[in-house]
Order: sequence, then structure tokens, then C-alpha cells
Amino acid sequence: MPVTLSYPGVYVEEIPSGVHTITGVATSIAAFVGWAPTGPTDKAGLVLSFTDFVRSYGGIDARSKLGNAVNQFFLNGGSQAYIVRLAAADATAATVTLDGKIKLTAKSVGGWAADYAVLTKASSDGNTFRVTVLNMKTGASEVFDALSMTATDPRFAINVLTHQSAFVNAELVGTPTAPPADTVLKSDGTPPDTAKLAGGTDGATIFTETDATFITAMQPADQAGGVYLLDRVDLFNLLVVPGLSDGTALGALEAFCKARRAFLIADADSGLTFDTLKDGLPAGLASDAATNAAFYFPWLLVPDPLQMNRPTPFPPSGALAGIYARTDATRGVWKAPAGVDASITGAMGLVTVLTDGENGVLNPMAVNCLRNRPGYGTVVWGARTLRGADATPDDWKYIPVRRTALFIEESLFRGTQWVVFEPNDEPLWSQIRLNVGAFMHDLFRQGAFQGTTPQDAYFVKCDKETTTQSDINNGIVNILVGFAPLKPAEFVVIQLQQMAGQIQT
Repeated sequence: MPVTLSYPGVYVEEIPSGVHTITGVATSIAAFVGWAPTGPTDKAGLVLSFTDFVRSYGGIDARSKLGNAVNQFFLNGGSQAYIVRLAAADATAATVTLDGKIKLTAKSVGGWAADYAVLTKASSDGNTFRVTVLNMKTGASEVFDALSMTATDPRFAINVLTHQSAFVNAELVGTPTAPPADTVLKSDGTPPDTAKLAGGTDGATIFTETDATFITAMQPADQAGGVYLLDRVDLFNLLVVPGLSDGTALGALEAFCKARRAFLIADADSGLTFDTLKDGLPAGLASDAATNAAFYFPWLLVPDPLQMNRPTPFPPSGALAGIYARTDATRGVWKAPAGVDASITGAMGLVTVLTDGENGVLNPMAVNCLRNRPGYGTVVWGARTLRGADATPDDWKYIPVRRTALFIEESLFRGTQWVVFEPNDEPLWSQIRLNVGAFMHDLFRQGAFQGTTPQDAYFVKCDKETTTQSDINNGIVNILVGFAPLKPAEFVVIQLQQMAGQIQT
């Protein structure tokens, strides 16, 4: 109602339109899981470029496939990625104690902190001091001035260092009140050993993606770390564990992705060949949750910067996640991330070169092959989910169909939150039809569906037929949304006929 009607005249009242715009969610935010030499292990960190990854997680390391996969992701068109860093159970964090008064501990476990030293310098009045966290290899440093040893001071050293430093946490040793003594450099200008972080280890064994310890770290029984850190991420669409080929572990990740409306890009084993693959997929892959996963073969040959750019076998999943992102950005999530447009940047070739006949054996098994095409380079030549085998027909046979459905589901899930606790009757139902219909119509105009008219392409139903009085009594409103998906032209048949010369009679 407007303001209280008190005097004769005209009153203006603004009436809400009832429009709640539904915005389509992002479709190509990737999540990478693997071992890295540095970086946090208690959260999934966001990186927006490979430079970000190098800064936070150490870049490419010969002991892991993760760094190269992230590099390939950004090289092929990716723009956002979350990184879950795994660490060995016996890995430790480096420490150093300054003058017996402040103990500093590296922010994360690993041997990376051996490159760091912490220097102190008292101010002229002797009440405050400076702390410098120095990378002895690169010369980069963090500097914290005017620190205090008084707990009530806003510049209390423990609070400032713990919350503002990217490398160390701090704690008091005992109850000191005076600043630690100044650091005395060696004659060559380098920090003394007493100022260096020490004791950090990567663990007795650096595990790889084929080890049981890796799988345990990736999916711990208490669900308190590993891939479950992604539960704290608002949204991710693609899951990549580069180099992981254990069928049972991948099957568990399929279920994880299905519960979170994400999509798993699975790698073949590095030693897999056509002769072994033609007899069947690794056990555990083709589960009921395999609609949210795709399997690719073979591995790529990629220049390895650690080996003078010599061609080295690497799993393709990171590059494929980038191609998914590139295709989504240029054509839409309803376009298959395959074909001559899906050429893999940075690939020098393939570990196994397949023939058309071999491709024809693997494709009906839902194995998406990577092929060399003259003039196009290395391309993705398959677009089936792991439920897309000819022997097990499924509604979600094709990757773009499944990912379009996931996109619509996630967008509607987020875009209809306003409905909760609204009066459950026809005015609400009409608003739902209006807003969901507008979202679906926008997708139709972008070419996301089959059909030449909206009636052919999609429908939105929310009325007394979908929501009965019993549903209303139970606080339920039912919204039925249908769409006619675009399916890829997997087989192109060209019919050629010779025309007979005109016969005169």
C-alpha cells in the first residue's frame, strides 16, 4: 500500500512486475585434483591463469601430471579452475623459531618452505619490529612493519603474520613481551640457518595417480579432505584427475559428479592399447552414474618443458577440459566438444595413432577417440558419455545433451529459490511459468533446442495438474520442464548417383 491516504489528491504506488530473471550458470569451471609441491591442502583454491597456478601451486613438476594438465587447460581455452592439492599422510610442515619467542610454521606441508627464511629488525624505539619473509631463490619477499608483541595491539605480530602472510602462521613461545633479536646475516649477505624454515617434507613416498595411497588421499573415508573439498565450492562443472585410470576410483568419482551436477573427464591408462581396449572398458566405469562422465583414448604427446620440450606422453583430460570451455564460450554447451573445431592446442601427436576401422570398433563402446586429421592437427573425434555404448542405449548418450540438461537443472535450481515459502496457488504458478518460460525461450532463441517454434522446442508446466491439493497440503509445488535437445551429427552419409544422359524418344 502507498503512504496513508490523508489528503485529497493523487497517490502513486509502484507495483512489482513479478519477474524474477533466471540467469544461466557458468558451464566450464574446472576442478583439478592431484599432487602439487606447494599450495593449501585444506581448501580448493581458485586460479584464473597458469601463472596463478605457478604462483600458488608450484607449476609443472616431474612427479605429477597435475601441472601439465592445468597448463593444457588454459592453453586450450579454459578460464577458471579450482585446484585440490593432495599431500602424503606423512608430509610435514617446515618451522622456525625466532629468538625463542615466536614460532613460525609454513602454511602448508611440503619441502617447498626450505627456500624461505624469516628476518627480523627492531625499530629505533625498540618497541616495534619488522618481519621479512624472504624467498631465498627468487628474492621475492613479504614485509610486515610496526609489529608489536602486545596482544591487545592492533599490530600484534601473531595476528598480523597468521592472517596476512601467504606463507607462514605464527604463535608465541611462552609469554615474551620484547621483540625478538635482530637477524644477523652471514658475511656473504645470506640469512643464517637459524632464520631458515626447516623440517618440511613431502612425505616418505611421492605418490602417483596409480598408487592406492593417491586414491585414499583423493577420497578419504571420513570425507574430510581430498575431492570432498569441492563441496565447499559454490560451483564447478568439470572434474579432472589427470592420469587417474583405476576403474573403481573413477566409478566413485562418477557418483560424486552426478550428485553435484558436474561432469567427469576420464583418462585411459597410460599403457592401454587398442588391442586391450577393444575387449571392454576398465571395470567400474560404466556405472549408473556414468551419464556424467566421458572416457578418452589415447594419451597425447606434449612438449615437456622439463625435458627441453621433447614430446612426452601426458593424459589428455586437462586439454579436453579446455576444449569443453572453448566450445561452450564460442558455440554453447549444446555443441559437442568434438570435430575439426576441437583441435588440441599444444599437442604434437598421439601415443597411439588409430585408423578409421579401429575408431569404428571403439566408438560403439563409448570410447571417445583422439585422432590426427590432416590440416586440422590432433582433434577430438567422439562425443559420447560412458552410458553411450550401443549395447546399453541411454537417454544421455551424448555429451552435449547431458551437459545441456545439467546446465538447465543448475540454472533453474538457483533461479527458483525465490519460490520457497511463497503462497502456493495460481498466482505463484503463473509467475513460475513466466520466469522459467522466459529462460527457456532465451535458450531457444540461441539455438539450444530442436524445433522451429517454441512449442516444438520446450514446454513449462506448473498448474493444478502438476501440483494437486495433496501436494499443496504437503508444501510442495511441482514444475515440469521439457526440452527437445540437439544431438550431434555423428555419422554423415553422402549419397551419390550418376545421372543417365537424356534419352530422346
